[in-house]
Amino acid sequence: MAALHQLNAFELSAAYAARRLSPKEVTQALIDHISQWEPHICALWQHEPEQALAQAEVAEARWARGTPASPLDGVPVTLKENIATRGVPVPLGCAATELQPAAEDAPPAARLREAGAVFLGKTTMPDWGMLSSGLSSFHKLARNPWNLAKNPGGSSAGAGAAAAAGYGPIHLGTDIGGSIRLPAHWCGVVGFKPSLGRVPIKPPYAGRVAGPMTRSVTDAAWAMSVLSRPDWRDAMSLPAQPIDWLALARDARGLRIGLWLDASWGDALLPEVRAAVEAAAAAFERAGATVVPIAPVGTRAMVDGLDRFWRMRSWLDYRALPPERQALVLPYIRHWIASGERLSGEEVFTGYSQMGALRDAAVAALQGLDALISPVSPDVSFAAEQASPRNDSERPFEHIAYTVPFNFSEQPAISVPAAMSSDGLPIGLQIVGHRHDDLGVLRVARLWEQLRGPLPAGPTLPR
Repeated sequence: MAALHQLNAFELSAAYAARRLSPKEVTQALIDHISQWEPHICALWQHEPEQALAQAEVAEARWARGTPASPLDGVPVTLKENIATRGVPVPLGCAATELQPAAEDAPPAARLREAGAVFLGKTTMPDWGMLSSGLSSFHKLARNPWNLAKNPGGSSAGAGAAAAAGYGPIHLGTDIGGSIRLPAHWCGVVGFKPSLGRVPIKPPYAGRVAGPMTRSVTDAAWAMSVLSRPDWRDAMSLPAQPIDWLALARDARGLRIGLWLDASWGDALLPEVRAAVEAAAAAFERAGATVVPIAPVGTRAMVDGLDRFWRMRSWLDYRALPPERQALVLPYIRHWIASGERLSGEEVFTGYSQMGALRDAAVAALQGLDALISPVSPDVSFAAEQASPRNDSERPFEHIAYTVPFNFSEQPAISVPAAMSSDGLPIGLQIVGHRHDDLGVLRVARLWEQLRGPLPAGPTLPR
């Protein structure tokens, strides 16, 4: 058997049912594994081993009685720190946040707790989730396990690093412009952004979703079988559907796949990233799919409008703080939002309208297709200390051209490992589907895993 920290959720569940392993044994092994990695990558906040072991002990008793709460009972998980768990503060990655214990579990945390999952801790994020980086004014600097000098990405920074380093099989992130898929791409794991509303969340707002970050597509599907259960607190959530999340078998024959390589704006696509996506397209074609190039999705005007809207949103949050707390916000964020003070109502409303134009363009791009494949980001991982690949607060979104359209179009999208760069860093493949066809995206992603062949098992512990 593989080391316990390498086992997937479905392997753990089967081992619990057969009494080959116990939740407490697995949790202790993960606590030991985390203690070796955490000083290097700083992925966790509120890691409380005794509480995790207590949860594992209760799960173990349920398995012993033959009454597990779900197949995920006793399976260790982490949750991004902006997903509230009762009794734990929600810093939002920012030193300016006043820490108050959360009164209740947010919907994704509630579903995992009901399923009996063992909470290993919360994972770190940058200030207000507004960076694709592990840089934060509140948390220690998160680092990429593949190379500690590199960035894990964000805003689900700790989740990506934790998944890559083997902190258990399931990690819950959130995504409003690429915050699940980008760290999955840079950390070499699977990151699934479901359709808007598929996973109830609190607070809900345009573009924001929660989704799993795992080492396999199958584990992402297992997580979705729990996370997609209804919760009335999300007024934007989709009606409950009887989806067989584990029905992942899919043949390539008959598939019509769009190949999107030209973003039309943002950072230049690195040759190694292009080559990885083109190799994936060729693999789908060899397996019987039809692959057709598609035109750019989105324009510079659309992303500039999006930028103005979100600058104003963050400026209003910042303005509401007293001066002494404003000074605690990450300088990069302060610089980015400063122009929000000068934006007119017309500029903000026009920016909001551009988000609708981006939605329409992304939905149109999938017409006549079963799925779309593209880069996740034009870049491979960048310096750990930077806020983004460019590190330029005046051009903060240049690396999200391939991810952000599908947040505002509400379409499901996933990053799946595709290749390794010449300097040993992961490269992901993005797969996008039609609105609400979450299972279809997972099926194509699982097919890609089968077509791709093996990649390095994971990063090695630094010496």
